[in-house]
Amino acid sequence: MTFLNSLELLAFHNVAYSIYSALIIAVIAWFGYNLTRTEVAKPLVRIPFYGFIAFLVVAGVGHHIFTYNVVPWVAEDIMRSQIKPDKTYKVVVAQHKFQLPSEKLVLNCGEKVLFDVESKDLVYGFGLFRKNKTMVTQMQVNPGSKNTLLWTFHDDGVFDLMSTEYSGPRGNNMIVKDIIEVRDCKDKIAMNGGSK
Repeated sequence: MTFLNSLELLAFHNVAYSIYSALIIAVIAWFGYNLTRTEVAKPLVRIPFYGFIAFLVVAGVGHHIFTYNVVPWVAEDIMRSQIKPDKTYKVVVAQHKFQLPSEKLVLNCGEKVLFDVESKDLVYGFGLFRKNKTMVTQMQVNPGSKNTLLWTFHDDGVFDLMSTEYSGPRGNNMIVKDIIEVRDCKDKIAMNGGSK
């Protein structure tokens, strides 16, 4: 199982954490019920209780180990020094404005893009968002340090750029609409027989 974008991963986590939360609530209810009983719980009753706690610990840790390997951008981040981006865009942020290399950045599906963002004055955010306002990716942009984000787009669409860090009241208007357009993902899916 591999997740291509954050929405797929979020849907998986919603299901997994809902089940996990229900199990934890069941443990609390079991514990509360045993507190209200007048007779002392027999040792045989305690064994399943502690077994259930052990199961929750193993399930919780296992879930994070399992999902670590299927999040697509983790491997890209780990192997980053060995990856040559297909395109690099230099972005400068100063006085609550993004200075971009062009009015629209057009990308092909599957291209590895490096965003090299420099802040001239404050801490800003560099966040890419879908039209439904869900986040694709983001990073914090600190002045005086290297701020790069390597990303591969797997879905067609037009994306907005917004600052994701508080940089004063003027930072609320740091939005660049329709800055990135990704093309040809549907064509690649069709050529691969319907699978990403």
